[in-house]
Amino acid sequence: MKCVPYVVLLWLTLLGPLGCVRRTLTIRTEPQGAIVMLNDEEIGSSPVSVDFTWYGDYGVTCRKGGFQTLNSHVEVKPPWYQWPVLDFFSDVLWPGQLHDQHEASFVLTEATAPDPEEVLERANELRNKTLFEGGS
Repeated sequence: MKCVPYVVLLWLTLLGPLGCVRRTLTIRTEPQGAIVMLNDEEIGSSPVSVDFTWYGDYGVTCRKGGFQTLNSHVEVKPPWYQWPVLDFFSDVLWPGQLHDQHEASFVLTEATAPDPEEVLERANELRNKTLFEGGS
């Protein structure tokens, strides 16, 4: 009976490193090739995949020349095997690797040139505000 703790320790040592969950988020845009930022950190050009550690709400910014900058978010929810208590088994004891994949797609809107009269009107408003309110 003395060897039982050693058998358990050996089992945990051999199987412990095998359990692992890889979490991946893929961002796609239409059109492709937009620069994608996740929580204000550039991750590449779409389509782009990135590994992540935590589930939750991620801020997404997509930029491409000729298109309006898109600011949005994506909520990444855990699968059932990543719920508290169960995650111990999938992260530590599962004999193999699980791959939790999430995807989000965004459509970029073409940029439109501003109306020259509107720009001139806003410039005049700003000038008047600066001259009359700034000199006080």
